[in-house]
Amino acid sequence: MITGDVFESVPPDADIHVLKQVIHDWSDRECTTILRNCHKALKPNGKLLLVEMVIPPDNSPSMAQAMDLNMLVLLTGRERTESEYRDLLAAGGFKIERLIPTQTPVSVIEASRL
Repeated sequence: MITGDVFESVPPDADIHVLKQVIHDWSDRECTTILRNCHKALKPNGKLLLVEMVIPPDNSPSMAQAMDLNMLVLLTGRERTESEYRDLLAAGGFKIERLIPTQTPVSVIEASRL
């Protein structure tokens, strides 16, 4: 196991980085720093997997809205729509390849380097 501060750097020369329920904890500015650090540390064909709740595009009821309220009250983060993740990932140097729903409230967002 490697410990560290994602706002400073992440382990280098990786084929893939997996962030599970990390991005939703932070503001867009803080997320962009984390994502740029992941981008720098990935190999040229590297992938980034985010495991996060995604607010449905039609804002239909889901666990994501309840968690979004918790994030608003407790932290600087929030839950996001696929479109918001797309913009956030682009700011960090990534593009969404696909969004993979699961049988749980979270989805897997697969992104590649731009």
